[in-house]
Amino acid sequence: MIYKKEYKDVISEFKSEKSGLSNAEAKKRLEQNGFNELKGKEGESTLKLILNQFKDPLVIILIIAAIVQMFLKEAVEAIIIIAVVILNAILGVTQTKKAEGSLNSLKKLSSPSAKVLRDGEKIVIPAREIVNGDIVCLESGDYVPADGRVIESQSLKSVEGMLTGESEPVLKVTDVIHEESSLGDQKNMVFSGSTIVYGRGMFIVTATGMNTEVGKIANLLEKAESKETPLQKKLDQFSKRLGIIIMILAIIIFGLEVGRAVFFDRVGFTGELIVNAFMFSISVAVAAIPEALSSIVTIVLASGTNTMAKRKAIIRKLPAVETLGATSIICTDKTGTLTQNKMTVVDNYISKDGEYSFEINIEKAPKNEKYFLLASILCNDSDINEEGKETGDPTEVGLINFAKNNSIDFKKIRDEYRRKGEIPFDSDRKIMSTVNEVDGKTIMFSKGAPDIILSRCKYALVNGEVVDLNENILNEYKAKNEKFSNRALRVLAFAMKEINNESFVPALDDEFDLTLIGLTAMIDPPRESVYDAIKIAKNAGIKTIMITGDHKTTAAAIGKEIGLMDNNDIALTGQELDSMNDIELKNKLENISVYARVSPENKIRIVKAWQEREKITAMTGDGVNDAPALKQADIGIGMGSGTDVAKDAASMILVDDNFATIVKAVEIGRAVFSNIKKSITYLFAGNLGAIISILFAVFVNLPNPFTAIQLLFINLINDSLPAIALGLEPPEKNIMNNKPRNINDGILSGGIGRIVILRGVIIGVVTIIAQYIGLKVSSELGTAMAFSTILLARIFQTIAARSDHYTSIELGFFSNKYVFGAMGITFIIYLLILLPGVRSILSIPYEFNIEMFFICLGLSILAMIIMEIEKLILRRKH
Repeated sequence: MIYKKEYKDVISEFKSEKSGLSNAEAKKRLEQNGFNELKGKEGESTLKLILNQFKDPLVIILIIAAIVQMFLKEAVEAIIIIAVVILNAILGVTQTKKAEGSLNSLKKLSSPSAKVLRDGEKIVIPAREIVNGDIVCLESGDYVPADGRVIESQSLKSVEGMLTGESEPVLKVTDVIHEESSLGDQKNMVFSGSTIVYGRGMFIVTATGMNTEVGKIANLLEKAESKETPLQKKLDQFSKRLGIIIMILAIIIFGLEVGRAVFFDRVGFTGELIVNAFMFSISVAVAAIPEALSSIVTIVLASGTNTMAKRKAIIRKLPAVETLGATSIICTDKTGTLTQNKMTVVDNYISKDGEYSFEINIEKAPKNEKYFLLASILCNDSDINEEGKETGDPTEVGLINFAKNNSIDFKKIRDEYRRKGEIPFDSDRKIMSTVNEVDGKTIMFSKGAPDIILSRCKYALVNGEVVDLNENILNEYKAKNEKFSNRALRVLAFAMKEINNESFVPALDDEFDLTLIGLTAMIDPPRESVYDAIKIAKNAGIKTIMITGDHKTTAAAIGKEIGLMDNNDIALTGQELDSMNDIELKNKLENISVYARVSPENKIRIVKAWQEREKITAMTGDGVNDAPALKQADIGIGMGSGTDVAKDAASMILVDDNFATIVKAVEIGRAVFSNIKKSITYLFAGNLGAIISILFAVFVNLPNPFTAIQLLFINLINDSLPAIALGLEPPEKNIMNNKPRNINDGILSGGIGRIVILRGVIIGVVTIIAQYIGLKVSSELGTAMAFSTILLARIFQTIAARSDHYTSIELGFFSNKYVFGAMGITFIIYLLILLPGVRSILSIPYEFNIEMFFICLGLSILAMIIMEIEKLILRRKH
């Protein structure tokens, strides 16, 4: 491990000098090892991606249907089907191309240039020409162009959130780190793609290109599997089975038609007979194919996408809408998702009798409070401008916000008590000091880690008086600091020192014999909405897991506070996870609710562990380090404030970075899947009704209840608008009180198959009754009656199909305006075909009068009423 070695040894190991490599040596190494850039495998060609879209069984069935329509000279229907297939192919190719953007975004992280020492001179070179052993110079504003060991640091601070998930700058040191450390704790290393925000320094390059930490993530990103959604899997399986069933059905109908003609009608076995039987069997097969299913699913998913967008969740990949509805596990980051990503002062301690408060007028405040506030405002480099934009260290910004929340004008304080000198913070001292002019006196304020400040104090401010820091006072402060720490709060101590020298220039030796002022305790507080969101997720059978780069104690404290951790739950660090084998992890997986200080490999392992249990897993992330896990997860959720790499790898993006938005999106996802099943139920129940009436007529030797054109017309108007309208149904009540559905359940599982059969039988029976009534007059009227009844029955079936459990009255009759709009349009289209000159096209004779119409209408409404009553009977039974 490089971070465990002295930097001089690292320089020697890489055969370099502190003055840098020679140009000749650098050129030689560049030829041997290649450029410092990320590489990726070639993506599939656009043509291949297009052809892949046509491998889907449902698409193949649709193409077969289109060919049959052309054969039947129904060009309009054929064109519509082909248009849907092409549209789906374009969408699929577009989404695949977008996914390929993840690696391209990673490549863009490479810094365009870098400052290196070559032959003892500082020169600027393209970052891609950096080699191992190069000495790179860094200063504020630079991107780190490669991984390396720090050899010089002058208050050098780097933001590594894109790798570690934590936004707080890391102070870099040159010291050896002896213990095993995660990436976030390797403070003597810098990493490619991170940003220098403060100070200056130098490092020796130890890894370039694909060997850097970012390179390893790029490699993981390529290997991470893109998961098929549960709906895609089930539709794929269902389409294959449907295709086989439809082929068998067509063969049976063909055989029965030929057999009836030869053995019952005594018609000769002629070519015309074969052609007619074949054409009718193909028509029945086309009637059984739900041509609109693929487009309906797309439309319903798109509608869910629009609803989610209004709730600040942007869907990048349509199937992700439905996947959310099946989610069992949500792996979420802490900072900014569960918390506000804003350090906030939540407690203070000042040695004083009685309560203490902070006055608006700092001049009138008691001495303890006054100097406490002055220290927090003056010994502080952060700022908040007039527009509210915050700059500087998040902890220091939290102190300024504390002053603002107490109506104190921090800018006025800084103008009045001007800074005369300072000693910047560094990791060795763990203290920052500033010298200010206060009420005509020169005072040095110090801020830092409590243990360091306490060890350097000789006096204490108690009740406004400076007294000796005796054992009792010291123990009070230590006890309070421990209580704050046990609450996982970040604690800072403040001290001061009065200087009797107006021209005083502070030195390190002056930071002793200080006067202790007080302690402040801070935390990044949970979002208010998170508490209810965690509770709703639990009620919905969804386990929430926190995966963070923060420390274990802090993460566990937040987890317990928001209700994420139960009594039996545990927290693990990435190192503890690494020490566990797969069997140990499997045994403890259910009880691990918090993972802290994790690596990208850890995240993928956690996701895979849950996926092996067949749990649909969602993963949030905002950094480059999250991208592989986002891609591996069933639903990757990127943050709106995150990196382009994370967004490209994600299926969904949270505009507001809020965990509560995920839970809202899950509710919409559940509603979307429920609506897709309603549309499927509607389609297959109607098709089944037609098939039942056809088979009945064949078996009892009645005339065919429909002509081929009638069957196609029924599909055209009944399988489109009503089915789409059902896909726009609002979520049913208590939808978030049910456990996630079993991903092994089929499309027609959960009682859907029974409902399809029951409704199909009801529609089939009223159609058979209608045909029987019409046959008393003529076979032509019987066909017209059957055609009208099944078309109207399917229109009214839309009302029953709105829910499998609740009647439309219980749902709110007009809660889905689209259903009644679709029914109205479909009904008007039916009335239009009854007009003179049009009805003959669909074989509706003039014997079909107003009386016959109302008989068909009555039978259709009766079918709908029976379907609604069945729900009440079944509910009472259960």
